[in-house]
Amino acid sequence: MNKSMWLNAVAVAAALGAAGAAQADTLGKIKSSGSVTMGVRESSGALSYTLGDGKYVGYHVEICSRALADIQKQLGLAKLDIKYQPVTSQNRIPLVQNGTVDIECGSTTNNASRQKDVSFAVTTFVEEVRIAVKANSGINSIKDLVGKNVATTTGTTSVQTLRRHERANGVDFKEVFGKDHADSFLLLESGRADAFVMDGAILAGNIAKAKNPADFKIVGEVLSVEPIAIMMRKDDPAFKKAVDDSIKGLIASGEIAKIWDKWFMQPIPPANTRVGLPVSESTKAAWASPNDKPMEDYAKK
Repeated sequence: MNKSMWLNAVAVAAALGAAGAAQADTLGKIKSSGSVTMGVRESSGALSYTLGDGKYVGYHVEICSRALADIQKQLGLAKLDIKYQPVTSQNRIPLVQNGTVDIECGSTTNNASRQKDVSFAVTTFVEEVRIAVKANSGINSIKDLVGKNVATTTGTTSVQTLRRHERANGVDFKEVFGKDHADSFLLLESGRADAFVMDGAILAGNIAKAKNPADFKIVGEVLSVEPIAIMMRKDDPAFKKAVDDSIKGLIASGEIAKIWDKWFMQPIPPANTRVGLPVSESTKAAWASPNDKPMEDYAKK
């Protein structure tokens, strides 16, 4: 490589580095543009879902909206335009990394592997992975899944979690994949799958929206306990602090418990059905000591 080529390479590397640094300044990006892009899910139970016509609601959508309102005040913006970007289990992390999405407000598990690529806010929801089946299926535990079709959503970790469970030893089943959680539930509803393995809140939310909720039940062992959190770009401490401070404020005021009650214990749109999911002791513990510990810390005895 001659000197000219070397200088060009250095210049390109410096420009890329500057671009990366600028992208990581989410507060600066929001202030200069007057807008922010929220990553949302279309069928993540009561955590994040669509009402159609570009409207997205849910527990995490509301928490993110509260955080963005606090950030708007912090930045002194008279108006903040919130744009909604639907994401999937497969593309949510790349869309946060490349700057398409500024804050992802869905149903993402905080684990050690993902922490290498993105940052997470303090935990707002601690999930238990469970199994949903038809009420008349005769399936009540992992051992009953032998020879069955088990649905999960592409890009999630739930079936791997099932396979690793100590009681799954010798249990041979076939995986079938839905493109999103609604599609996975449809596999169960239509009989193409005998079970759907996923976060309990997502299962409960989809059952609540089914034509006949009584036709389904959540059964079996708790497969894993996972912290679910709002996701942001990595190495952007100022933005993470702003989001964390807002969430800690909701916890300290007791407002987060009211938001939980609104989305998990009261009738919710569009069908005005109740999910009926009380706050778990694990979630209460996460609120009592706000932290962004990964899932692996929850598995430690």
